[in-house]
Order: sequence, then structure tokens, then C-alpha cells
Amino acid sequence: QVQLEESGGGLVQAEGSLRLSCTASRGTFSTYALAWFRQAPGKEREFVGVISRSGSTTDYADSVKGRFTISRDNAKRTLYLQMNSLKPEDTAVYYCAARGPGVANRPVEYRYWGQGTQVTVSS
Repeated sequence: QVQLEESGGGLVQAEGSLRLSCTASRGTFSTYALAWFRQAPGKEREFVGVISRSGSTTDYADSVKGRFTISRDNAKRTLYLQMNSLKPEDTAVYYCAARGPGVANRPVEYRYWGQGTQVTVSS
């Protein structure tokens, strides 16, 4: 089974940028659809973006479209989330997740999760 570890979180000012990474160990990385979710204090975990196994298909939450870009490098076993024009409401713990073939946008559809990385956007 795949094990996931996020990195790249931190504190950034509004309108700034961050790039999150999620590195996988074990498992066959290219066989998994991958996604980013986030969870703010007191709120449910919400979908951010998803990418298919080959990277040819992506989808995003409306709240991040045009600002965030999800990508993957199967040779490096790494998933990325480029976040631009950050807003205070983007503050949350960001999680990467993996599932079998087929993209999905609900947390319950993902079997494997990282521990999360904190992103804090100051106004």
C-alpha cells in the first residue's frame, strides 16, 4: 500500500504563493488517482483538486479554480499543488490522498492519506 507525506506548507501573506508536495513511498504510484483536500478548524474536510493516474485529467473546487494547479511526476513519485493568489480563507491543513483508478472528489472515496501540512495565509 502507498504511504504519503506532504511538505511545503507554511505562513504566507495574502496574494502570495506556495507549492505543496506529496511524496509517495511503497506501492505503484502511477496506478493511483491523487487528490488534495483541506480542512480548516471547525470545518469538514473539503475537496481541493484531483488528478488522474496519467495526469491528463484534472478537476478543481470552484473556490480554487484559476488560482491552484495540481500536477504529478510519476517518475519522482510526487504530487504537487501550486497555490497562487492565496487568500486568508485558504488557511487550512492540506492533505494529499490516493485511491485506485478513477478520479473522485469525496474524502470517503480515498483510502490512503498523508498526515497533512499546515498552510496559513495572513491578511
